[in-house]
Amino acid sequence: MSGLSTALVIVAVVVLVLVRQFRTERLSQDRKWWLLPAILAVLAVKDGSLTDPHHVTTSVVLLTVELLVSVGIGIGWGLTTRVWADEHGDVWTKGTFATAGAWLGGIAARGSVVGIGLAMGVHLGTSSLMLGFAVSLLIRSGLVMLKANGERPAYVGAAAQPTWEARG
Repeated sequence: MSGLSTALVIVAVVVLVLVRQFRTERLSQDRKWWLLPAILAVLAVKDGSLTDPHHVTTSVVLLTVELLVSVGIGIGWGLTTRVWADEHGDVWTKGTFATAGAWLGGIAARGSVVGIGLAMGVHLGTSSLMLGFAVSLLIRSGLVMLKANGERPAYVGAAAQPTWEARG
């Protein structure tokens, strides 16, 4: 995949994820929350341009930093996403102002890693950004699903009380 097409995929997925994170959305119990991050990761690795061939060691270090930053961003997104169950036991999610802050912080952190690389003469391709985004999305989605499992009734006949006010 060319750099331009990778960038377009990243932009399209970011827009999709942003829209979904900031609108109220009912979670499905059979939702394959790991599928989109897995597809993005496969595309990023398949591209073969995760590291700079002229600066292999430095680019691997920067990629590792990018992935660690991505884990932190995913944790921030997941922890700041509001999760609650309604009176029917359906679980709902919605991003908060803190989630928006995590997004902005993530953009700044990723920009810093890329900037450090450029200052060192190392070019991290768009595939590294896609892989980082996949990691962030996987962590975020996993945390949201864990939080959602805590909101579901223990058995099918149980009617959950609305808890979103207390969970804010």
